Amino acid sequence: MLRGIDVSAYQSSSYRTDGLSFVFVKATEGRSYVNPKLAAQTRRARDAGLVVGFYHFLWPGNLTAQAEYFVSKAPDRAGDILAVDWENTSEGTHASNAEKDLFIRKLKDLRPNNRVVLYANRHFWLTIDTTSYAGDGLWIADYVSAGKPRIRAKWRFHQYTDDPLDKNVASFESKAALRTWAQAA
Repeated sequence: MLRGIDVSAYQSSSYRTDGLSFVFVKATEGRSYVNPKLAAQTRRARDAGLVVGFYHFLWPGNLTAQAEYFVSKAPDRAGDILAVDWENTSEGTHASNAEKDLFIRKLKDLRPNNRVVLYANRHFWLTIDTTSYAGDGLWIADYVSAGKPRIRAKWRFHQYTDDPLDKNVASFESKAALRTWAQAA
């Protein structure tokens, strides 16, 4: 399995890249937040030759505006992966299933040259989700052994720990296979 991490403003822009095949960088949240380290963290990943993804932390409401905001801030490059981070907000709310599905579809319309995946933790996937719609793939968070999330659904990425940072694996034979999949949007 391939190793990767996801980073946000909480992590350094000079994170370690040795042994990694991919990185997801937080780009936006809602309709007003942009990761202040977005450009530097992206440059670090590209300089290391990693497959790059960007994620948006989804809030309920204004889905079209959020999707447009995300794609206006996330770099527009074929082969990059876009991800929807679907979980509880700081206010304890979350986007509905219909909103999550609409957001993914809107991203696919706005960025047809990018794969779009859904990030959800195990609890959300098993108890909140009712549609099983994850766009081009599921990125599941379940803090157990790498590559062994406790779900039955097919997954592409697995976040297995957040200690000392968010570490992930990807279900691809090689970085070339991941890159080919990402570019085949």
